[in-house]
Amino acid sequence: MRRYGKHTDEDDIRTRPNRKGNRPRTNIRPKHEDAAEGMVLTVDRGRLTCLVEGRTVLAMKARELGRKAAVVGDRVALVGDLSGRKDTLARIVRIEARTSMLRRTADDDDPYERVVVANADQLAIVTALADPEPRPRLIDRCLVAAYDGGLDPLLVLTKSDLAPPDKLLELYGDLDIPYVVTSRRELEEGAAADRVREHLADKVTAFVGHSGVGKTTLVNALVPEDRRRLTGHVNAVTGRGRHTTTSALALPLGDADGWVVDTPGVRSFGLAHIDPSRVIHAFPDLEPGTEGCPRACSHDEPDCALDEWVTEGHADPARLYSLRRLLATRERRDGD
Repeated sequence: MRRYGKHTDEDDIRTRPNRKGNRPRTNIRPKHEDAAEGMVLTVDRGRLTCLVEGRTVLAMKARELGRKAAVVGDRVALVGDLSGRKDTLARIVRIEARTSMLRRTADDDDPYERVVVANADQLAIVTALADPEPRPRLIDRCLVAAYDGGLDPLLVLTKSDLAPPDKLLELYGDLDIPYVVTSRRELEEGAAADRVREHLADKVTAFVGHSGVGKTTLVNALVPEDRRRLTGHVNAVTGRGRHTTTSALALPLGDADGWVVDTPGVRSFGLAHIDPSRVIHAFPDLEPGTEGCPRACSHDEPDCALDEWVTEGHADPARLYSLRRLLATRERRDGD
């Protein structure tokens, strides 16, 4: 058996002939300078519907992208058949850098995060004032994800004909978050959609909310040409709604030059991907009070300066409770 040292003569190395005549493999990837720009509108089982020069084009991810996945809102580069005709398929060869990301996990014990929407400017948190009852802790979690991902929050409170919004608005009054209050009658008459639309112009807005709060109904009022199923019933026993949206979908807002991204209803909003030290940034009414905290304060210990800050009346005690509830949840996950 012939053995080779470290310094071999290439002429001495035998190579097998390539019977198939294929080109040798290379690590050099094409740059695709001539690729067309597009935006991902929805993703369905590995097929991505993209908007390219005013046409909807069905595409798949190129193998060279590896495990990197494109999501709704991504700006992508495509090659291949971009006609948009039936039975044609383009190829996504590049995913451009994202300006923002709305991320979540299934729960706080799930180590796998997923990006729900990319490049959105705003997160509309849709909450019913009754039927089902509002969930302030879920709102807090959405706020954390919005601030962490670089999105501006917007509160949309529905079903005001069933309960007044004062108590919930008071809880978030110090956060200076824009909000819209709607009723079922206003939604049917179109007035609700008109007032919400004022906050959406020239922006990409992701809508998120608990099942049954009327999120998809509102989206259909904003984009009436969409053919999604309108509503799902609310279970009388659990108070939870039935999902009517199964995948995220970006829809043009028409004359307002904006985009609405309808997302599936959530039953929980995990924050396993967020560093606990950044959670305080979602509570700007409490953040100034941390200046007197000891170094590396967890904001849930006896020497935390936030207790005195709240006692002096600078912030609502309920907000401190929300912060510490989130931190306690994250600590339990980290300790498992």
